[in-house]
Formats: sequence, C-alpha cells, structure tokens
Amino acid sequence: MAIKRTRESEEMYLETILLLHRGKPNVRAVDVRDELGLAKSSVSRGVNLLAQKGYIRIDRETGDLTFTDAGRKKAEGIYERHQTLTKVLMKMGAGRELAEENACRMEHVVSDEMMEVFRAFIED
Repeated sequence: MAIKRTRESEEMYLETILLLHRGKPNVRAVDVRDELGLAKSSVSRGVNLLAQKGYIRIDRETGDLTFTDAGRKKAEGIYERHQTLTKVLMKMGAGRELAEENACRMEHVVSDEMMEVFRAFIED
C-alpha cells in the first residue's frame, strides 16, 4: 500500500508543478504547498524526492523548480490521463466538478490498457 501512496503523491506533485508552470514562469515549493494545502515539510520532502529521481531540478539560489525532460514527459502523461478520465466521466453523465474530483483519484491506479479503452470511448 505504501508504494501506491508514494506513486500517487509523486504524480500529484508532478502534475501540480506542470499546471503551476502553465500559469507562471517560476514555480517554487511554496507554490506547490499553497496549491495542495500540505505542510511545508511534506512538500519539501516531496520535491527533494522528485529531484533525486531526476524528474525536476531545484535551483538552490532561487528555489525555482524546473522539469528535466523525463520529468516533463511523466507530468504531461499524468495530466493527459487526468483529462481523458474527466472526459469519460462527463460523457457518462457526471458534472465537471464530480468528474474532475474522481479523475484525480483514478488517474493513479488505472492500467495503461484500460486507458486505451477510455480513449476509444471518448473518440466515439
């Protein structure tokens, strides 16, 4: 269970950093903290783990978070899953808010094969 939670947390951080970068050029851990509503220590640990895994770089002078190529690719993949699941749930009749909320949880556990089924579903 800890591995699944770690993966979900990692993916939430990556997706949040990606979305924050779309709205502003410089993103720092404090921005992630504010967006997710988490403790400073949790976010500090989370972003440092992302840096250790090679997904982001942390500028030691400014605190700016930037993606590595691998990190950007992973973050964009997570966000694409989120968007696809939101569309599927809305196509099934859910309102946007309900669809977004559930897609956010589902995106971390749905297999790649099932995602292909969902993509085909929304193309019809």
